[in-house]
Amino acid sequence: MVYLYFTTGTEELEFVTVLDVLRRAGIEVKTVSADVMTRYNTGAHRIPIITDIGIGEINDDECDMIIIPGGMTGVENLCAADMLSSQIRVLHEAGKPLAAICAGPIVLARQGVLKGRKATIYPGLEAEITGAGAEYVDERVVVDGNIITSQGPGTAMEFAFAVVEFLEGRETADEVRKDMLVI
Repeated sequence: MVYLYFTTGTEELEFVTVLDVLRRAGIEVKTVSADVMTRYNTGAHRIPIITDIGIGEINDDECDMIIIPGGMTGVENLCAADMLSSQIRVLHEAGKPLAAICAGPIVLARQGVLKGRKATIYPGLEAEITGAGAEYVDERVVVDGNIITSQGPGTAMEFAFAVVEFLEGRETADEVRKDMLVI
């Protein structure tokens, strides 16, 4: 099970693109509200989203991956979610994959999981990850072991396919690309 997080201020394009591509690939994804009081949140561009579950309903035992979209306000809200911070640390210690796009790598950096890893982030925010010990790479998508990072809304499709390829292999990713007319 992949948990894809959303909260007030999340970049909707990154969230919806990743969700759509992963589900087309047959990957089981649950969308998670980081707000303990509601599954209804409004994104960075005032688009309302209702998630599948709230953060209080997560099951660490069934979680195979966490994906963090960007949007600066959303990222600050995700950084403040203690349950998410705990879940990231548990998955990291278990060697499970983590992915983040745009400003989302800040959430991973603040939990120490980017230390010694290659990563990318939205341009202008590089100090947020290098200050946490990451090696910044100026590429649209960076995969370093079980950590996948990407730069922003315009890279959301590439990021989503990198996640599909990581989880299901290149053949599955290429089939979905073909069906979506991406290649």
